Amino acid sequence: MSTSTTKGNEAKDNRLLNGFLNAIEKAGNRLPEPALIFFYFLLVVMGLSAVLSQLEFDIVNPVTQQAVQVNNLLSAEALTLTLSTMVTTFTSFAPLGIVLVAMLGVGVAESSGFINVALKKCCALRQKNC
Repeated sequence: MSTSTTKGNEAKDNRLLNGFLNAIEKAGNRLPEPALIFFYFLLVVMGLSAVLSQLEFDIVNPVTQQAVQVNNLLSAEALTLTLSTMVTTFTSFAPLGIVLVAMLGVGVAESSGFINVALKKCCALRQKNC
């Protein structure tokens, strides 16, 4: 008797877990691409910097006790500085090269179908061993 009750509770728990995971999957599918999310946040930060710099919004640095003001990232000076130092900024960031090469490799493997075939082979090997 207790075995059927336990199985009933497990089935209910599995349905709840599957429902929760399905809800997470649906929410994740509605999200835009990660690059677009980054771009949207970039626009928000740039917009906030423009607005808060006009309001003379500042905060006190707890170490130096000096006021730190918001710089307008949309000003001509800031845009010129950003664009003129972009190559130096990217090339001096050591992990960027590794990440770009890894992304390129994974992209080629995915578009050629290698990852899909490798996963199918791994699953087939796993089923044979059971």
